[in-house]
Amino acid sequence: MCFGSIGNRFQDAARKPAHTRPRPGNINNNNNNNNSSSSSSANPKASMPQDHQAPPSRNSPPAYSEHPLRSNPPTPVAHHDWQAAVPDTALLPPPPDFFGGFDRSPANNASGEQCEAGEAWCARYPMYRPMPLDAAAASAAQSGNVAVYAPPSSSWRGTLARAGPGVWRGSSPRGGADTCLASYPPLYHAAAHSPLATGRARTAYYEVRILEAEGGGGAPLALGYAAPPYPPFRLPGWHRGSAAVHGDDGHRYVNDRWGGRPFADPPFRRGETVGLGMEFLPHRGAVQVQVFLTRDGRERGRWDLHEETDVHRDLPVTGLEGDYDVCAAVGVFDSVAFEVVFAPGLWMWKGYKG
Repeated sequence: MCFGSIGNRFQDAARKPAHTRPRPGNINNNNNNNNSSSSSSANPKASMPQDHQAPPSRNSPPAYSEHPLRSNPPTPVAHHDWQAAVPDTALLPPPPDFFGGFDRSPANNASGEQCEAGEAWCARYPMYRPMPLDAAAASAAQSGNVAVYAPPSSSWRGTLARAGPGVWRGSSPRGGADTCLASYPPLYHAAAHSPLATGRARTAYYEVRILEAEGGGGAPLALGYAAPPYPPFRLPGWHRGSAAVHGDDGHRYVNDRWGGRPFADPPFRRGETVGLGMEFLPHRGAVQVQVFLTRDGRERGRWDLHEETDVHRDLPVTGLEGDYDVCAAVGVFDSVAFEVVFAPGLWMWKGYKG
């Protein structure tokens, strides 16, 4: 679900000049066989070994000096031709991209103009600093009595209503535009829930029941989180301070305006209950964040927010590292009906510990 037309995400990655090792020079082997023998008569003061030996008998082999002088050429030394052994890497295919993502979604893509509008909106409205959490908001967040808000009616043509304590029911019409529905109060409140302040882990979690979804592909719905405020006309995961799993292509997005990374297989389907959680864990004086997905009550995958990424292609994860408030963000587009469940007692997943 990326925009797909703003340019290639690889433009920032500059090619480094190739370095070649110098070719080893020829080794000079000076095997000078100085086999000249000197006699005591030529050099009367020289003390040679033969001067102290008895003269050879008739049956003895001739002395070394009696052999004719032999000129043995040095044995050539074989050199390893590394240029012939090592292929030219310019002719090889590029290495696999372990850390990069897709340039486009294989399912649905928004326009470049919409992406630019989302970036301009984020620049105009920076992320809020953590706000004080009063007793009423703290109690509501603990019990799941959380509200979901839709954008103004001028840009939202769907429906959204409270179906019960901790449950909201909504729908998006056929051809509906990209929309982000945000929750309040935050499911993670930095001032009250940060492991740096409490010394304990904190889990934010909610589930979505997919009631109806048209088409033969994945459900046009995304589960995510966002540090408020977030552009209401963009799906979560596409801009700063947000992460999401998109149901139409099964990819995960973290501040990713392109095509995300494969994660959920198969994509979301009608009749399924999917959940998304964020775990904030104390780790060596910092906060470690993991995001996990559940499907029909079972965990189906997770990733570390600070996993190894490509410095040239991946954007920062600021806003999701435990020092900002984080709200649930449900993205919808096209025809889909759903229920958002915040009440822990109604979840299919039973691993919640607060």
